[in-house]
Amino acid sequence: MFIDLFLGLKQAGLPVSLREYLTLLEAMQARVAAYSVDNFYYLSRSALVKDERYLDRFDRVFGEVFKGLERPEGIDPDAVSIPEEWLRKLVEKLLTDEEKAMIEALGGFDKIMETLKERLREQQGRHQGGSKWIGTGGTSPFGSHGYNPEGVRIGGESTHRRAVKVWEKRTFKNLDDGIELGTRNIKVALRRLRRFAREGAATELDLDDTIRSTADNAGYLDLKMVPERHNAVKVLIFFDIGGSMDDHIRVCEELFSAVRTEFKHLEYFYFHNCLYESVWRDNKRRWEERMTTEEVLRTYPRDYKVIFVGDASMSPYEIVYPGGSVEHWNEEAGRVWMERVLKTYSNAVWLNPQPLAWWDRMPSIRLMKEIMEDRMFPLTLRGLDDAMRELT
Repeated sequence: MFIDLFLGLKQAGLPVSLREYLTLLEAMQARVAAYSVDNFYYLSRSALVKDERYLDRFDRVFGEVFKGLERPEGIDPDAVSIPEEWLRKLVEKLLTDEEKAMIEALGGFDKIMETLKERLREQQGRHQGGSKWIGTGGTSPFGSHGYNPEGVRIGGESTHRRAVKVWEKRTFKNLDDGIELGTRNIKVALRRLRRFAREGAATELDLDDTIRSTADNAGYLDLKMVPERHNAVKVLIFFDIGGSMDDHIRVCEELFSAVRTEFKHLEYFYFHNCLYESVWRDNKRRWEERMTTEEVLRTYPRDYKVIFVGDASMSPYEIVYPGGSVEHWNEEAGRVWMERVLKTYSNAVWLNPQPLAWWDRMPSIRLMKEIMEDRMFPLTLRGLDDAMRELT
């Protein structure tokens, strides 16, 4: 009576063997599942499915073969609840490209902030699916899980990545510097930047000079020493973390692991989207333990090579407007701080993990590339090689 299940699973591509089917029959003969449909379901799944990736396929076949079976007693069909997140997804607007084009932005950063203050004063309760109030779904510029060309995301998760400001407490994770897979080629590209110099006390034997000097001295041994050979390059690297950079976390960890082993004089900091008045080293304590950008400029001398790593994918307001940061109210625009850094450190590049073909489509990338005076390179092996050549 169960041969249809076996043949259905085989037809659906599940690797079910005849031995597994006989095992199921032996278990049924031993009354392991008795007369419970639920017990039979779990028994057959355990006997016939050996890889969890086939569980969904098994469920579909099981439902097709036994769709005529009655629901086990003791379960009220009306009592089965639908998860709340499913219901929320149903009310989120699914807009076509034409419908998105018809939705107009409010008209600039100042107008968005002014309108948000008005909504906060006027709104009395929760709203869903509209185009004006703070809520979820819909096309309002304030809230979450909807669509608007630019607005303030309040809670929820980023869907279209068009928010000019985010109203929530977000946590970021530090990059792992222990990643080894894929770092070898990155290290080879980074070695172009390495320059060696001999400074300090003479502690190493110079064999060639010792032989030459001894020969000139009629065979009397004349030892010649030189200072230790070491990497003299100093690197200051800034990593964009969180938000859209989550898509590129793997390649950034590989790069971070590579630079930690390649450069003796390395200092690193994190920022989010655009550089502002402060940076940090530990994402777990990024609000408690920060270092001002001014202090960075005073602490590390001008001979440091500066590398920015980020996708530069953000609202243009975050670069050109005071208060444009998505997480706090910055007194000075991000562009001002970027220009201060570039004025201090003449050798600086930006590594962008976004595909090169996307750069012209995003105003923020074009703007940041202009600020960097075209010293923006893709985070690929060829891009790394070009960036290291630029720094040298």
